Amino acid sequence: MNAFPARRVSGGPVLQDDVTDALTAAFFDELAAVGYGRLSIEAVAKRAGTGKAAVYRRWPSKQAMTVALVSRFAVAATGAPGTGSLRGDVTQYLREVMAALRHPLVSRIAPDLVAEAARNEELSQALLTAVRDPRRENAELVIRRAIERGELPADTDVELGLDFLVGPVYWRLVMTRAATEEDYLERLVTKIVSALGA
Repeated sequence: MNAFPARRVSGGPVLQDDVTDALTAAFFDELAAVGYGRLSIEAVAKRAGTGKAAVYRRWPSKQAMTVALVSRFAVAATGAPGTGSLRGDVTQYLREVMAALRHPLVSRIAPDLVAEAARNEELSQALLTAVRDPRRENAELVIRRAIERGELPADTDVELGLDFLVGPVYWRLVMTRAATEEDYLERLVTKIVSALGA
């Protein structure tokens, strides 16, 4: 028996959560296997053991499905920690980012989507709005709370600080795929906190 209640699209059919879950898993597996350019609704449906209609009842297009599912998991993966200190917040934020980026599917999907977004302006803008903006808002909270607590000066360059906070980890884990030593996180936090002006 399904543990989740069925959902109804306004004016439409009831959507079974177990089918949605199967389609979600199939989407990420297929995206990791073939990349966005070769991803198809038919392949996702086949991998999930459903028909194309089950996909279209939930998402009107490949792009809509991609943006909805990627944003759902990417935004949930990193929040806005409230440990009470800048160092604690930066540590927790980066720990969550690193855990997400080390996921086997993410490590294959992220570079492909970045490359595809460079060629596809519509997809790029949709991902920026649905993924980048909410995640940067969470990161911005880390910096602004530190300013409010007096740990950072009032004139801290927040925009540049966001680059400090996110850029190094993404570059190391996704772009160069370099190994990280046991004390990497601690050393990185020290550098970031110092760069922010604390």
